[in-house]
Amino acid sequence: MENQGGMSASNAFELGQNFQRINLLLQRLVMALSRREFRNPGVEGPGQPFLMRAAMSQAASLWSNPMKALTAQMEFWQNTTELYAELTQAMFGGGRQTGAQPEKDARFRDEDWERHPFFYYLKRQYQIMSAYLETLAEGAEDEDDPHHSEQVHFFTRQLVDMFAPSNFLASNPVAIRKAVETNGASLVEGLENLVKDLERSGGDLLVTLSDPEAFRIGETLAVSDGAVVYETDLFQLIRYDATTEKVYSRPILFIPPWINKFYILDLQPKTSMVKWLTSQGFTVYMVSWRNPGEAMRDWGLDTYVFDGVLSAAETVDRISGGEGCNIVGYCIGGTTLAIALAWIGRHSTASPIKSATFFTALTDFEDPGPLKVFIDESFVGGILLEASRKGYLDQRIMARTFSYLRPNDLVYGPAVKAYLLGEPPPKFDLLFWNEDSTRLPERMAREYLTYLYRDNDLALDRFPLKESRVGLGDIKTPHYVVACEKDHIAPWRASFKGLARAGGDGRFVLAQSGHIAGIVNHPDRRKYGYWVSNDRPGDLDSWKAGAEPHEGSWWPDWARWLSRRSGRKQPAAWPETLTRIEPAPGRYVTE
Repeated sequence: MENQGGMSASNAFELGQNFQRINLLLQRLVMALSRREFRNPGVEGPGQPFLMRAAMSQAASLWSNPMKALTAQMEFWQNTTELYAELTQAMFGGGRQTGAQPEKDARFRDEDWERHPFFYYLKRQYQIMSAYLETLAEGAEDEDDPHHSEQVHFFTRQLVDMFAPSNFLASNPVAIRKAVETNGASLVEGLENLVKDLERSGGDLLVTLSDPEAFRIGETLAVSDGAVVYETDLFQLIRYDATTEKVYSRPILFIPPWINKFYILDLQPKTSMVKWLTSQGFTVYMVSWRNPGEAMRDWGLDTYVFDGVLSAAETVDRISGGEGCNIVGYCIGGTTLAIALAWIGRHSTASPIKSATFFTALTDFEDPGPLKVFIDESFVGGILLEASRKGYLDQRIMARTFSYLRPNDLVYGPAVKAYLLGEPPPKFDLLFWNEDSTRLPERMAREYLTYLYRDNDLALDRFPLKESRVGLGDIKTPHYVVACEKDHIAPWRASFKGLARAGGDGRFVLAQSGHIAGIVNHPDRRKYGYWVSNDRPGDLDSWKAGAEPHEGSWWPDWARWLSRRSGRKQPAAWPETLTRIEPAPGRYVTE
């Protein structure tokens, strides 16, 4: 049955329901936005001083080289005119012939971006404008300040990515087509996804990357058997159950990053590094950091070094009967481990740490990759004001900062799927972990950004620690260093550059893939390869050219390296005097 306008009764009913949902969702939207906290503008993006300086550099470039600016302008108008002529011909000719080469940019892979004249024009004009803006950014470079030039290019790229036609409903053919096919239901679902994200993040717009209800810590993630055997206000120490009849006498202790939770190393049995190591006869301990609140505002890097890393190592040594431990530091956990080892080396302190392994750890922050663009006085000042106001740095600020290092993958792409296409967030364990981040205590945030990122004190052998100064040159512990080829958080060159200065025998491994996939690379997957060498990286290109390439995971190579430093084999048994405080993964990881 149809009404007078030609709409079926079922469609009219569905449309009415959608309007009712939209009305309710808009009310929730207003409520969610009203709860957004005011933040210092310094943490929101480039401030007025940066923009004024960029404009002045641009003007100076135009005056000094007017022909360059004129050439760029002429090229822009020529490309635009040619595109307009092509579009006119396509419209009068009944459409476009699709290109011979497939589109490499994932945002424009739908065939309408190539076939339909209107969407093809939007795509090509966007690409022409993007190239033009990049040329303008080159004109705003400051020869006396390379850091400012990097910032100009970075924020230009951010602007270009933000205004891609794929990010907007009216210029996204996939979103328009789905809205028509679903009678607008996809847009209603998209609005609901938007409202849920705003409600979940206190009025901030952070796109949910993984279904928050898809996994349960201790039930579907972090399920390796074990127990918390020691705890302080700072951390819980987990010991995992043996899975072999005999184990090495010297255990492994993991120091995970304190800006993420430890279970990236124990996601699911098929990818768990913990499960794999226990299957190789190693006894594994794990530090689970507490998620700090306002009362922990005075915790600093020295707290995490002495009351965290060294306290955990001494506890494991005591439990193992004086066998010591082989210790592993992941990401900023590895940076903290390096500071602890430098203290030990500088003061010739007896140590239970017999070897150290570093996963994607930055210790030299002279060139820390894309994150460097954020580290200026405006951003650092804004961060410190936020941290001082609450006593901790909200995890949402750091999460957003890291997301904008890969905006198309972690911001705009997921936003298009969620808000324009109305798709539910995927069930993806890695992204679930990525969103389960933690806060930083006020003093820790200040020292992390100033001593390390801004001043690079550890690499310059002047890191302040208990009225002393320590640096990478003080480290004397044998070490195994893993960096990842496509790491955008801890670039492999920067990682190797710092740790190549450490004393003691070293083995250096360059894994394929990125910050997480290059580390969590179970041998059974046979996915990513690696290069390895005992030579210290000097010239990094020469090192890579001379390193030995291997297919598959680097885990077995590391296990062989560890086994030579892990003592004798002995029957696996839980120590009789060791109390199981609570089952793994413990309560700290769920706070």
